Amino acid sequence: MRIAFLTAPEGVEQVELTEPWKAVSEAGHEPVLVCTKPGHVQAFNHLDKADTFPVDAVVGQVEAESFDGLVLPGGVANPDFLRMDEQAVSFTRSFFQQGRPVAAICHGPWTLIEADVVRGRVLTSWPSLQTDIRNAGGTWVDEQVRLDQGQNKLITSRKPDDLKAFTEAILTEFGS
Repeated sequence: MRIAFLTAPEGVEQVELTEPWKAVSEAGHEPVLVCTKPGHVQAFNHLDKADTFPVDAVVGQVEAESFDGLVLPGGVANPDFLRMDEQAVSFTRSFFQQGRPVAAICHGPWTLIEADVVRGRVLTSWPSLQTDIRNAGGTWVDEQVRLDQGQNKLITSRKPDDLKAFTEAILTEFGS
């Protein structure tokens, strides 16, 4: 399986990128770092700069059909930048239109809200997004990980402390 990890050039929470990436890779799948710009992604540990990661593909130059699933890591800045980029929003929306699984953690659901794909879905996130999710027609729950089975599988999680459950859900649901 090829799994797209969609990020902006900076602001992604490092552990929310690296832990799911590692799990996908160790399971024998191919993680692909898709970004809004070529070059490198600057990750953060909360508000502090962390490592950089090479971009594998640029959104707008790849299609959702090329991937078996999508992961939207959080961090506050990352999804805020993504939701302002129409190609990133369109790329995300395409996974839903094609019935492909999507996983989002922390502030990652902001991109889902902008893509108008949370209506009628049940999901979790960082608690500050609950009003945004409700205003977009979704139902917010405070759970470690939430699987919503609509037209496609949607896995959401709240925060870095939930990464073990989040990565287990990704491996289970993306592979089934």
